[in-house]
Amino acid sequence: MKGYQLTLYTQQNRRHQGRMLADWIVGVAMEMGLRGATLVSGIEGFGHTGQLHSRHFFEMADQPMLILLALTEAECDALLKRLEEEGVTLFYVRVPAEFGLLGAPLDT
Repeated sequence: MKGYQLTLYTQQNRRHQGRMLADWIVGVAMEMGLRGATLVSGIEGFGHTGQLHSRHFFEMADQPMLILLALTEAECDALLKRLEEEGVTLFYVRVPAEFGLLGAPLDT
């Protein structure tokens, strides 16, 4: 299947509708019936402002978070539109990708 790998970037301390933004986005992906999303916590990074975001022993609130999705063009457009309608501000990367499933589907 052809489509996109969409990577959304945020931090652990960002909230939307009372939830951690990254968790909220994964929930929206499930609600929309998308085939999957992976939430990845980063160790360190910096954004467009040059501010360093990192995971510290005592304070992990500023920890970088990435949400990775493999989507068709229509799914990608619909998700980005939904996030925009919700007023979510975040950086994303949309890269053309080929994706599929090898072997038999898992039972879990």
